[in-house]
Amino acid sequence: MVVGGGFMKWVLVILAILDRVNSVSANCHFSVVDDNKLYDYSLGSPIHLFPHGVQSEDGFYKVAANETVLWFQLCDGMIFNHDPPRCVDCWDCGGPSRCGMGCSALVANNIGGYDVCTTIGRASSIDINIIDKKNPNSGVIVKMSNSGLKLNCSLSVSVICDPNRVQGPHSLEKTGKCDYATVLTHPSGCAKVVHVHGHWWGWFGTLGTIVLCLFGAYLLAGAVYRYFSLGVRGIHVIPNLDFWTSVPQRTQSLFASLFRKFRGSSSQGHRSSYSPVNF
Repeated sequence: MVVGGGFMKWVLVILAILDRVNSVSANCHFSVVDDNKLYDYSLGSPIHLFPHGVQSEDGFYKVAANETVLWFQLCDGMIFNHDPPRCVDCWDCGGPSRCGMGCSALVANNIGGYDVCTTIGRASSIDINIIDKKNPNSGVIVKMSNSGLKLNCSLSVSVICDPNRVQGPHSLEKTGKCDYATVLTHPSGCAKVVHVHGHWWGWFGTLGTIVLCLFGAYLLAGAVYRYFSLGVRGIHVIPNLDFWTSVPQRTQSLFASLFRKFRGSSSQGHRSSYSPVNF
């Protein structure tokens, strides 16, 4: 039972890590096809000199204007190792002791001499779109939102493509009652461009990904069941092992059979092309 408990612990740890990676990747990934070109944005993927992609290595970005201070992090929640927000009404973004660490975007407005916090974005509510449809490689707009009891708020961050520098955020604009916008220049705002032929491959790739995920889930669930319920150990925890080991031989036999049929039909057609000769 100790060995089984240890095995399950590692399985849960690995699944948690994969879920964390997949959630960040899903939130930060966007692609669009235009004129037989695939523009692929992976904002959270590491690039040269930026191991965390577009995410701030400080754990947050900060921008201020007209007695309004805004903190945000792209693609993930904020982390404050220094200079945390000091404002009231921070209960839905970490509470007074961890203010700012329970959301992705927080704004503080001076009301009656007090800095009052409002959560305006969460990592689970992110939408990405290109800035200019006529120039898909110009960058993307990352919009995060939060639905509160009183207000529905949002923050739109324009991540402009510049492969050589990082600049900003250098502006803060209020676009609605509780909607804000800012601009950031970053190499992660540049897309990877791949030339494609037609649009069918996207559906094929999606189908292949789904099949692979289902197959992986089948192997994992079967192995866990056989390990704990049936007490199977070693390589035999793989479900239907005999079938999978016979797949190469079955495939070889299938191709050999098709080859023989093809040769047989070709030989028959070749013989029938000659006319009989009477001597």
